Amino acid sequence: MKKILTLFILLTISGCFDDTADLKVHIAKVQASTPKTIKPMPEVPVFDHFDYSVQSLRSPFDKPRVEAIQEKIQEVSGCLSPDPQRKKQPLEKYSLSDLSMRGTLSGLDMTWALVAGSDASIHRVTVGHFLGLYNGRITNVSQTNVKVMELIPDGAGCWVERETSLVMVKSGTEGQRK
Repeated sequence: MKKILTLFILLTISGCFDDTADLKVHIAKVQASTPKTIKPMPEVPVFDHFDYSVQSLRSPFDKPRVEAIQEKIQEVSGCLSPDPQRKKQPLEKYSLSDLSMRGTLSGLDMTWALVAGSDASIHRVTVGHFLGLYNGRITNVSQTNVKVMELIPDGAGCWVERETSLVMVKSGTEGQRK
């Protein structure tokens, strides 16, 4: 048993003394191809310090006064504006140019329009439903078109009404908007 153990140890140790000439050649090649100098660090731009010394004005990090917010709301309160509390409907994620009227369904006293989105989904809508990016409310559904009243911002905090319509798509053409 001692002879086998001694033979095993000798074989293990002899494996550690392999020829490493190919490893030395590879290391020499890598050292020869590696550049000896390192590019200098890019220059750091000079920081331009701004001293906020206007003590009479509100700090840009403070919330505005409640009175200032109320004054702005009172200025705009007489204007037409959309209801911010209203839950958005599925067709309000599409612009009107991405919607097309594909057909109608009629019941006893109601006409529904079938409107397709740009993702080929079909939705059933009627008067009072909303669609488009500008709070467009459907005012009339007929066999040939859907009339929509949109609320367009005027840039001064108010909104203006604009009437548009989706026209029925003829086979082979895309939706049209007037």
